[in-house]
Amino acid sequence: MDNVKVLIVFYSRNGSTEALAKAIAEGAQSEGAEVVLRRAREFVSQEIMEKAPGWVEGAERMNALYEAPTPDDAEAADAIVFGTPTRFGNVSAELKAYIDSLGGLWFQGKLVGKAGSVFTSTSTVHGGNESTLISMYHPMAHLGLIIVPLGYADPSLFAAGTPYGASSVSGQNNTPPTEEDLAVARFQGKRVAQVARALKAAGETATKG
Repeated sequence: MDNVKVLIVFYSRNGSTEALAKAIAEGAQSEGAEVVLRRAREFVSQEIMEKAPGWVEGAERMNALYEAPTPDDAEAADAIVFGTPTRFGNVSAELKAYIDSLGGLWFQGKLVGKAGSVFTSTSTVHGGNESTLISMYHPMAHLGLIIVPLGYADPSLFAAGTPYGASSVSGQNNTPPTEEDLAVARFQGKRVAQVARALKAAGETATKG
């Protein structure tokens, strides 16, 4: 069986969600997975972006590093991991726009049976991290993804993160994720790769049968 392919699609403004995405990628790669990192793009005007310090610079830096996600990326993947900063306790519009673009694949059932997981970063403690993660479960269920939560399947979850997915709190000074946060994210990447491999093997066996 070929290695599994894990697509990590995230939106990040100041780099916190990006850091979690990279840690998840490390975890998946440690399990032999092929990882594709994509950053969702802004669709607001330059004028609006310039009102938030560092937004334009951060977008330019990350857009130079990561291609924009496409439906083809999702179709080619065995697992899809969505990451977003919280926006009023919910998914960011930038990431949601990408998820909404998957309607064609949804109609064809192309994503049914793939592994799916989520992660987030908030500015404040209790700033909506868990509600944001759970909000992403809803479209994943509609797409037919097999949702992969973390539970408390690793000791790292007793120090950071949530049972729904990795998370961090950046505060007002854009504090990067802690090592404890990143440990949860790495575990998430490993777990997603393991589940995706099991699902892919089961699908291949069913096809042969």
